[in-house]
Amino acid sequence: MKKRLLELAEKYGTPLFILDHNRIRANYRMFKKNLPRVQCYYAVKANSNQEIIKTLFNEGSSFDVASYNEFMQVHEYIKHFKKNEKHFYIWDKIIFSNTIKDRDTLRRIRRYRPLVTYDNLDEVKKIKEHCNTAGLVLRLKVPDIGSQVEMSSKFGAEPAEAYDLIRRASEMGLSVEGISFHVGSQCTNFDNYTSALEITSEIFHDARKKGHALNIIDIGGGFPVSYDSQVPRFEKLAAVLNAEFKRLFPDDIEILAEPGRFMVANAATLVTEIIGKARREGKIFYHINDGVYHTFSGVVYDHWIPNFKSFRQGAREVCAVVGPTCDSFDKISQSVQLPRNLEIGDYLYTENIGAYSIASSTRFNGFEGAKIKHIY
Repeated sequence: MKKRLLELAEKYGTPLFILDHNRIRANYRMFKKNLPRVQCYYAVKANSNQEIIKTLFNEGSSFDVASYNEFMQVHEYIKHFKKNEKHFYIWDKIIFSNTIKDRDTLRRIRRYRPLVTYDNLDEVKKIKEHCNTAGLVLRLKVPDIGSQVEMSSKFGAEPAEAYDLIRRASEMGLSVEGISFHVGSQCTNFDNYTSALEITSEIFHDARKKGHALNIIDIGGGFPVSYDSQVPRFEKLAAVLNAEFKRLFPDDIEILAEPGRFMVANAATLVTEIIGKARREGKIFYHINDGVYHTFSGVVYDHWIPNFKSFRQGAREVCAVVGPTCDSFDKISQSVQLPRNLEIGDYLYTENIGAYSIASSTRFNGFEGAKIKHIY
């Protein structure tokens, strides 16, 4: 592997983001194998690179989009469909899971009868006015204890308000099709899922008894990636979920999920170059040609703990790795074990950097960001 990474870095230059589509396909297939009842909607926000969408489209994935632009990225592969086929695909395989949508987006997607989420009454009124063809999914606030990125402070209706929001939307003539939740990104506390499913089940069955024809349960994302040996395996979570689905819900309902990180995190490796070296207050600082404003943006936005490995061997010590910009905030990590004998021009590589990395990269200070090399 190291030899191949070096060859690619020498050929294409650095920083180089190497994306393995075989891994993406394997992740999708593993998800489907372990959760056979679940329709998989890839959360485009995790990494919106067009080639990833193409690979997952060809695998048969559905898609979770947060904006009209993300929607159009998926639309690229169905634009040649006949009208009825296109409308059916959008109805069946795309969900707008951002609970707050701007009016222009709603107007643009109205003709497709899209599936959209909501979590408050003002959103219901907005959907009624601008996209009354939509199928609605109510998003609940659920426990997200211990997840790497929590969601409940910004999204989700309180369970006590849930039935009223279903009823009010129905009274306005809108079609409420189901209930959704999100337990937080990189969820290693599986009790979050079981608690969320219990809460959802109570509301779901109560609404059905009162005459609302709900038929969708959307369990969101949060599926853990094995960044290290401490992360519980996905297969263990899948067994828990399958048992809870059988216990809590009838067989005839549709179950959705929105994996993002799970599909792409371990599918990418970044190769960077050391462009500067200094010893500051006794610690070696390796300055590299990528940073937190670029491919390492997940350190800021995703609470991600970066990893670095070197190609050169040598006596190791605790070092700092920092980015290329003139901002002192651009420190990737100040506690990395690396050889002390690395020099300017040497390369480092970082694994498991496929999610929330290039997706949130900027051009701060005029740096272009990493080149992307696709491996198929």
